[in-house]
Amino acid sequence: MRALSNPSSDLSPALKIHNKKSIGKKGEDLARKFFQNQGFIIVESNFHTRYGEIDLILRKDKTFRFVEVKFRRTLDYGLPQESVVKRKQEKIRKVALFWLKMRNLPMDTEVHFDVLGIKEEKRRIEYEYLTDAF
Repeated sequence: MRALSNPSSDLSPALKIHNKKSIGKKGEDLARKFFQNQGFIIVESNFHTRYGEIDLILRKDKTFRFVEVKFRRTLDYGLPQESVVKRKQEKIRKVALFWLKMRNLPMDTEVHFDVLGIKEEKRRIEYEYLTDAF
C-alpha cells in the first residue's frame, strides 16, 4: 500500500509562497465583503510597519476596529482564530498605536481588537467574528 503525500509539500518554494498569498488574498476579499455587509467603513487594508501588519482597520461611527483575518481551507492546524497568539496580539496593539499616532487621533479614541476566522470547506464559507478578542 502506497502512502499518500501532502500535495502542498510537492510544490516548489516559489509555488508555495504564491499559493499562500492567493489563499490570503481570498480570505481578505471575503473579509472585506463581510464587513461592508455589516455596515463598516474599511479605512485601511494591510497596513504595514516595521512593527508588523494589521489586516483591516474598520470604522463605524467614531469607533475603530483593528481586525486580524485568518482564513483556512482545512482545520489541520486548528481553528483560524486560534492562531492569533499572545505575541501576534502584542504586535497588532503596537501597530494600532502607531497608526493612531500617525493620524493624530486622540489617545482616548475608542478602539477594539477583533479576529475574523473564515473557514472554507467544500465551497461552503463559515465566518466566526470575535469582537474584543484581546
